[in-house]
Amino acid sequence: MSTPPKDQRKRVTLTKLAEMRALGEPIVMITAYDHPSALVVEQAGVDVVLVGDSAANNVLGYTDTVPVTVEELLMLTRAVRRGLKTPLLVGDLPFGSYEASDAQAIATAHRFVKEASCDAIKLEGGGASADRARAIIRAGVPVMGHIGLTPQTATMLGGYRAQGRTAARAKQVFDDALALQEAGCFSIVFEAIPAEVTDAIMPYLEIPVIGIGAGPSTDGQVLVLHDLLAIHDDFKPKFAKRFAAVKEEMLRGVEAYAEEVRTRKFPAPEHTYGIAPEELERFRDSLAPVEHHARR
Repeated sequence: MSTPPKDQRKRVTLTKLAEMRALGEPIVMITAYDHPSALVVEQAGVDVVLVGDSAANNVLGYTDTVPVTVEELLMLTRAVRRGLKTPLLVGDLPFGSYEASDAQAIATAHRFVKEASCDAIKLEGGGASADRARAIIRAGVPVMGHIGLTPQTATMLGGYRAQGRTAARAKQVFDDALALQEAGCFSIVFEAIPAEVTDAIMPYLEIPVIGIGAGPSTDGQVLVLHDLLAIHDDFKPKFAKRFAAVKEEMLRGVEAYAEEVRTRKFPAPEHTYGIAPEELERFRDSLAPVEHHARR
């Protein structure tokens, strides 16, 4: 389906996402982290924008997602919010900001709504995370779940690898999905799960499922903007398709700029400002006494 004209698009709501699932309309979700990116995804007609904790390694220079703080993500989320009008905005709760207690989870979720104007929050994991999700939802904040590969706890999962590749692990993914649905989550992200496992689980779910490396049968797909645009080219997840080569173009542009500066081709006359001849002459005359004083 083509994107409706910009002036005809309505703000995406939880109800709209449920309607899209019911009608079989694929949901387009993107993870983005700043205002310029938000303007792009807004204009492109994306349905959901996640400000993910993957900002840690994609824009903040950390080696993984664990160190990123609530304050750092709130700052990035506010920047994204200022660039969005239509997509549903979801804020990611970082590691250590919701696991300790329901009270901690609710307080963090409320900050993302009050301070960054999020429409919803996302948290990782099933099991105990389902209890946290239920508490947050009861406190008035919609929750998106996230199961399969959960980067915040990748060490416990044996690293950044697909989940659900044995019968026992696939059953755990299934149980986690049902637990999050029963807790009241409006949607769940399935990450790095075999497509056949996703196919088997989908009939049991009644809420939108967004896939990332989970096959084509989910209700929508999500990719990180930096992956789909190849803004970083040193690591390419198996599930990411590159739709553009932005880093290559950025590098080409910066190299061309540096070359023109070093050869004095830039700035050219069209990049400079002018002054009326009579004003220039008056200015030069004003320098004469200064020049005479300097020579003394």
